[in-house]
Amino acid sequence: MSKIYYPNAEFSKDASIPSMEAYWKLQNRALEDYEGYWKSFADEKIDWLAPYDEVLDESDAPFYKWFTNGKLNVSNQCIDRHLATKANQDAIVFEGDRGDVEHITYAQLSTRVNKMANLLKNEFNVKKGDRVVLYMPMIPEATYAMLACTRIGAIHSIVFGGFSADALRDRIDDAKAKVVITADGAFRKGKPYMLKNVVDDALKEGGESVEAVLVVKRNNEPIEWNDSIDYSYNDMIDAQSDECPFEIMDSEDPMFLLYTSGSTGKPKGVQHSTAGYILWAQMTMEWVFDLRDNDVFWCTADIGWITGHTYIVYGPLSAGTTTVMFEGVPTYPDAGRAWKMIEDHKITQFYTAPTAIRLLHKMGEDEPNKYDLTTLRVLGTVGEPIDPPAWKWYYEVVGNSKCAIVDTYWQTETGGHMISPLPGATPIKPACATFALPGIVAEVIEEDGTPTPVGEKGFMCITKPWPSMIRNIWGDPERFKTSYFSECKKDGKPVYFTGDGAMIDEDGYITITGRTDDVINVSGHRIGTAEIEAVIKHVDTIAVSAVVGKPHEIKGEGIFAYIVLKEEGSYSPDEIKSEINKLLKKEIGAIALCDEIAIVPDVPKTRSGKIMRRILRSIAKGEEITQDTSTLEDPTIVQTIEKIVKEA
Repeated sequence: MSKIYYPNAEFSKDASIPSMEAYWKLQNRALEDYEGYWKSFADEKIDWLAPYDEVLDESDAPFYKWFTNGKLNVSNQCIDRHLATKANQDAIVFEGDRGDVEHITYAQLSTRVNKMANLLKNEFNVKKGDRVVLYMPMIPEATYAMLACTRIGAIHSIVFGGFSADALRDRIDDAKAKVVITADGAFRKGKPYMLKNVVDDALKEGGESVEAVLVVKRNNEPIEWNDSIDYSYNDMIDAQSDECPFEIMDSEDPMFLLYTSGSTGKPKGVQHSTAGYILWAQMTMEWVFDLRDNDVFWCTADIGWITGHTYIVYGPLSAGTTTVMFEGVPTYPDAGRAWKMIEDHKITQFYTAPTAIRLLHKMGEDEPNKYDLTTLRVLGTVGEPIDPPAWKWYYEVVGNSKCAIVDTYWQTETGGHMISPLPGATPIKPACATFALPGIVAEVIEEDGTPTPVGEKGFMCITKPWPSMIRNIWGDPERFKTSYFSECKKDGKPVYFTGDGAMIDEDGYITITGRTDDVINVSGHRIGTAEIEAVIKHVDTIAVSAVVGKPHEIKGEGIFAYIVLKEEGSYSPDEIKSEINKLLKKEIGAIALCDEIAIVPDVPKTRSGKIMRRILRSIAKGEEITQDTSTLEDPTIVQTIEKIVKEA
C-alpha cells in the first residue's frame, strides 16, 4: 500500500476546506440538493447584473444550460469589482525570458484592458459574438486582449504560439475570425523568435474572414508589413480612451473557443460559456490552491492551453489574487531559474507539469536548496499523472516536506479541476488523483454504468453535468455528442466520458491509468502505458520514460519503451532493459515485460511539457512521421530518435 501523507495540521487550521469531514459535508450537500448547492455558490461568487431564472436546464441534454438568462460580464468579475479594495495590489507580475520584470496593478490592468477593448471596438468594429484569434507569446498584452474580448462580448480563440501556419489557418477558418492579434515575436532561451511571419503564411491561402491583424512589438525584429491589413498596437493604443463600459452578457453566451488537436480529423473547437466557466475557475482556484490574502500564484503553463486560460488569467483574477506570467522556460539560463523566481517574487503556490518537475530534478537535484523557498505553501501538478519518484523529490526537496501537493486531474473540456486533493483536508497517496472536488460526481464505471470493481480498470466518467463543462464543439453539435456522450451510460442516459481509464482502491481513491487509447493490448490483456511508465521510473538511472505499443507477430502488440537516462554512462540497452523488466515482472507481471527499448537523449514534447506519444508510436512502427512537429520544444529530436531506433 502507498504511504499516505497527511495535511500539515498548522496549514489545515486556516484552510478554506480544513478537513475530510468538511469535504464530505460539502459533497453530501451537493448530492442531496444538486441545484441548491450550485445556486449557493453562484449567488456568492458572481456579481450578477441581472438574476438567472433557473440553475440547470436539462431539457436538451447533453446541451446543458446553467443559470439561464442570468446576466454578467467576465471582465467585471476579474477587474472592476476588485478596484474598490485592490486597485494598488499587483494583478500580474510579468517576468520576461531575459529577466525583465513588470508589476501591473489592478488599476493599471483596468486601464490597459479598457484601452484594448476600445481599440478592438472602435478601430476594427469588433462586436459581441465576433471571433478574435490570438497568436501570442506569454506577454501581458495577451492577457489584456483576452479580457478586452470578454469586456466587449467578443469570443476569443487562442492558438498556441508554437503551432504551425497550417494549424493556425485551420483554426482561423473554422472560427471565421474577424481579427487576429499577434506579436512580432518574443524571446526564448535568450534569443528572439518570430510569430508575425507565421500569421502571414497562414493568411496566404486562407483567412478570408480576417479584416485586420493587430501586431504588438515585443522583440523589435524586422517583419514584413502589409498596409492593407496590418496595424500596430503600439502606435494605436495610447489614443484610446481608458474607459469602456462592459457588455452585458448572458450566462450561456460563448466566452471562448479553444481548439484541441486530435491525431486525426480537423481540430475540435471546444466552446465554453460565460457564467459556468468563470464560477468554477474561481471556486477551484480558491479551494485547490487554498488562496489567502497577499498570495502570489505561479502557473508555468502557456495561455495557449486551457491551463493558462483558467489558472494564469481567469481563476487568479476572478479571485482577486496576484498571478505570475513568465515568458521563458524554467531551465534557462540554468536549472535554478524557477527557484530564483519563487524566491524573488515570494511565490506561495507553484503549479507545473510532471515533465517539468522531472526535468528540473534531472538538471539539478539539489538546486532548490540554494534558494529561499519558504514562502511556498502549495505545490501543484497538471497535464499527466505524476510518478512517485518525481512526487517524492517535489515534496521533500522543493516543498521541504511541508507543502501540500495537489495532483490535479481535468481537461480542456472540463474548464477546471475535476479530481484533486484539497491541501488542508486530503490525505495524499503519491501519484493518485484522490477524490472528486465537492459538487463533481466522478465515477469509474463500465460502459453500461455499473461500477467497476475495486482495483480494476474502468472508464473515468463525470455522471452529472457541472457548470464549467464544454457546451459544444464550434459548428459541429453532432461531433460534440459522439465525442463525449456516446461511450458510456448511467441509468440509461449518456454521461460525459473523459476518454481516460481509472481505478478506485479500497479507500475510494481514484487513480488515472491513462487514455483508453493509450492502452496496449498484449495477448488480449489491456495494459495502460501510464501504469508501465510509473513502474519504470522507479529505476534509479532513468529520468523519463515513454511507452508505446508496437505490432507483435505473436502477442498482437508488444511493449516498446523510450528511455532517457539521468546521466550519460556506460549502461547498455540490454542492462537497462533487464533492470526494467525485473521491476515490471515484480510490480505488474510477466505480461508487462518490455520487448524493446531505445535509449534516447530526450522525447518529443510540446512546449507545455506534453509528451507526443503518437510520434513515438509511428517511430516504433517504422512509419513515416505525418504529425505536425512544429509545436515541439525541440523538433530535431524526432530525427535523432528515428536514427537511434533504425540503427538499433
